[in-house]
Amino acid sequence: MNKKVLIISTSLRQNSNSELLARQFARGAEEAGNRVETVSLRGKNIRFCMGCLACQKTGRCAIQDDMETITEKMREAEVICFATPVYYYEMSGQMKTMLDRANALFAADCAFRDIYLVTASAEAEYSAADGPIHGLEGWIACFEKARLAGVVRGGGAGDPGEMEGLTGKLDEAYEMGKAI
Repeated sequence: MNKKVLIISTSLRQNSNSELLARQFARGAEEAGNRVETVSLRGKNIRFCMGCLACQKTGRCAIQDDMETITEKMREAEVICFATPVYYYEMSGQMKTMLDRANALFAADCAFRDIYLVTASAEAEYSAADGPIHGLEGWIACFEKARLAGVVRGGGAGDPGEMEGLTGKLDEAYEMGKAI
């Protein structure tokens, strides 16, 4: 065990429902003996990808902002867990922007193998998280050694903190983290 786990919380709302799931995932991963770091995109300056592809030649993005540090953390992590709210049946815009900006990792020898996703949506139906899952699978497909190792579909939590009442989902996130 003792893997380097990076959790990226993409919600900009303080104590968001997806962040509550991320905390439970982190607690489980830590209790299993892993080294866990959580990064929140809240307050970060992450600009849109320009599509210049300079990163493919240099291994670094031409844009200098907070994404430089996040990309390096992603490169070094053995496990990554993304936490996102579901907006219009898709991942948050800030998560999509972050994944686009992680293009510098495409040609790199990254440590990550297992990718996890925890989602929180106001809609309770199981399919509410299909969009974020599909989008993340597209990103993962660019890394032949990586795989989507697990998902928590946290449906039915729209208001801030409402996830606290969905103990089954919190337990699911905890157990998924603990199983790393």
